[in-house]
Amino acid sequence: MNQKTSAAFVGASWVALGAGMFGYLIGLWRSQMLLNEKGFYFTVLMFGIFAVVSVQKSVRDRIEGFPVTDLYYGISWLSTILSIALLTIGLWNATLLPSEKGFYAFAFLLGLFGAIAVQKNTRDCQAFPNKG
Repeated sequence: MNQKTSAAFVGASWVALGAGMFGYLIGLWRSQMLLNEKGFYFTVLMFGIFAVVSVQKSVRDRIEGFPVTDLYYGISWLSTILSIALLTIGLWNATLLPSEKGFYAFAFLLGLFGAIAVQKNTRDCQAFPNKG
């Protein structure tokens, strides 16, 4: 089925990406963590966003017949899993309230989902360049 992605889904994807990333970053900004802890959590977010976009792109490339090496495909998946594991381990060992840990976990996952959806929509819009 080849059809243009709806404007509602494109908008919802950007909202998910923005809410996840900005919520996570505002939480970091306002937190009482040491600067090195904030840096760790910021780096994990950026690493995770890059990793899921890379996975989505390599999966889509393979579906569309573009060559993607098994090494790159594997590294993309490993990076995604590693970013989630790093956040999980960091939050498990953090001296934060359980509600704060949950906030960071869900904001992180929402940001990852939003990044995947935005990448998918960007790719879909390239397939239909003259339709808005």
